[in-house]
Amino acid sequence: MRIDIITIFPQYLEPLRLSVIGKAIERGTVDLNVHDLRDFTHDRHRTVDDTPFGGGPGMVMKPEPWGEALDAALSNRQADQRPTLVLPTPSGQRFDQPMAAGLAATDWLIFACGRYEGIDARVVEHFREQVDVRELSIGDYVLAGGEAAVLVMAEATIRLLPGVLGNADSAPDDSFSPTREGAPLEGPIYTKPQVWRGLEVPAVLRSGDHGAVADWRRAQSVQRTSEQRPDLAQDDLG
Repeated sequence: MRIDIITIFPQYLEPLRLSVIGKAIERGTVDLNVHDLRDFTHDRHRTVDDTPFGGGPGMVMKPEPWGEALDAALSNRQADQRPTLVLPTPSGQRFDQPMAAGLAATDWLIFACGRYEGIDARVVEHFREQVDVRELSIGDYVLAGGEAAVLVMAEATIRLLPGVLGNADSAPDDSFSPTREGAPLEGPIYTKPQVWRGLEVPAVLRSGDHGAVADWRRAQSVQRTSEQRPDLAQDDLG
């Protein structure tokens, strides 16, 4: 998978080079390219924003540097290639695990990290002919810029690529995985030692009875979903 990220803060994306995501980049599973938007400006101040037409508070990111940056990112696009352009925005669709799986099925993602009041709307309008545009939100709140959201979406997507996780069975058991029908949240988990500060691992997990363990985990998943996310609980839970 190829990933291009355009931002005015390239260093913000360095955490992607850590842990399993970083190893995926080192192995070549992911071709990560981070572009500094200010490299596509032509004035001494490297200006990327201006006041909004129609008045109002804040600044808007100018279309010229964004146009040149996206032109550069797309410069070696083949005729049959149609990358997906992802714009993090509070007004976008809610990003979730199925969306991460959908992005993981593509071969080229371009993330545009907006700042201030956002990117001039003409940028998306112009590039829709060349790319599939996804405006996505990671939650009902506002960040200072798109970089933090891109870190979230990129990591959630990359970890679903084949071979990225050490255990291929980990992702299907994650919270919100499509395989977790009816009870989307994973229950509590434990490891050694058996007793820690007077707290003991539930006996069923030490029983060796795989059927009983599966039933216990299902019940715990149902309980946690009902308590933590009642909006996700279904009538037939339990």
